[in-house]
Amino acid sequence: MAEDKIQKEVVGQTEEQEIDLIELAQKVWAERKLVFKACGVAIIVALVVGFSIPKEYTTSVTLAPEMSGKSASGTMGALAAMAGINIGSGAGEDALYPDLYPDIVSSTPFLTELFDVPVKDMDAEIDTTLYGYMYDYQRAPWWSAITSAPFKVLGWMISLFKEEPEENGSGKLDPFMLTKDESDIALALSNRIAVSVDKKTGVTTLSVTMQDPLISATMTDTVMARLQKYITDYRTNKARHDLAFTEKLYSEAKSNYAKAQKEYAAFVDANKNIVLLSYRAEQERLQNEMSLAYGVYSQVSQQLQMAKARVQEITPVYTVVQPATVPLKASKPSKVMILIGFVFLAGVGSVGWILFVRDFIRNWKKKEAL
Repeated sequence: MAEDKIQKEVVGQTEEQEIDLIELAQKVWAERKLVFKACGVAIIVALVVGFSIPKEYTTSVTLAPEMSGKSASGTMGALAAMAGINIGSGAGEDALYPDLYPDIVSSTPFLTELFDVPVKDMDAEIDTTLYGYMYDYQRAPWWSAITSAPFKVLGWMISLFKEEPEENGSGKLDPFMLTKDESDIALALSNRIAVSVDKKTGVTTLSVTMQDPLISATMTDTVMARLQKYITDYRTNKARHDLAFTEKLYSEAKSNYAKAQKEYAAFVDANKNIVLLSYRAEQERLQNEMSLAYGVYSQVSQQLQMAKARVQEITPVYTVVQPATVPLKASKPSKVMILIGFVFLAGVGSVGWILFVRDFIRNWKKKEAL
């Protein structure tokens, strides 16, 4: 008996829920004109918004960096051992991991170096630097002028009571002390450059978004080249310093050997027929100095060749899997997604108004009237 009662209660609750859902559906259907009107207005608003937002074009490149090992190759290691140089272990040598590439690209020195890059648009109407393009030629939706107007007025009023900052007299960009405009441009540029790295394969994807397709492709190619140069300079920095030091030692050793050789030859030529032991001792001393200088010169010459090979060996090589090409279609705004979003919000809002908000307001007014 108890089980029958429980089953009846469950059935009754289910029937009540079904009745409530049917009631709600009938209520919405009775007010369907309001829902259709709201969705129609939403379509118009979505089209206005979608066509008011400037088009953005995204260009992407894919790089596959050379995966450097922790030790030098067998042939290079053997040559280094013959010259008395150990280039075997490279553990801890490459501290610039691919995970740091996004931080490098978004750093202030890297971004400010891009300010002077010349850019041209597809219509050949713009021919300026990247800084000039970002400062003078960025389009914005029409409502941005309305929303920013109060802040502009407020900023103008504050500037009347505030001293203007002194400008850099040299006219050169100083990354250590950027102006407000330069800082804003650097921030906007940072938001338009994206770098992602696959941790498993090390494949790096670099993309740049601009309001012109040609400028987008140009900047993508430029940022890729600058990033490659930065990484190459970083990885080969110590090896290049070692090479410069070895070249200096080579020059000195060569000069010392030439000087010792010249002194020995001059002494022998001047004392051909003299057989005194003092002259022979001096000749032997000069000959030993010349041999010693030649030994140093020969060893440093080998070290110089190995230093050059070392620089070449650790220079990273990148394979461009997907080069930069001028995009044919805009990446955003997505007018379809804007349309779907506005219609969805209008539909949900109108249904919520019919089922809940309107009845709540009516009941509240009745209570206030009583």
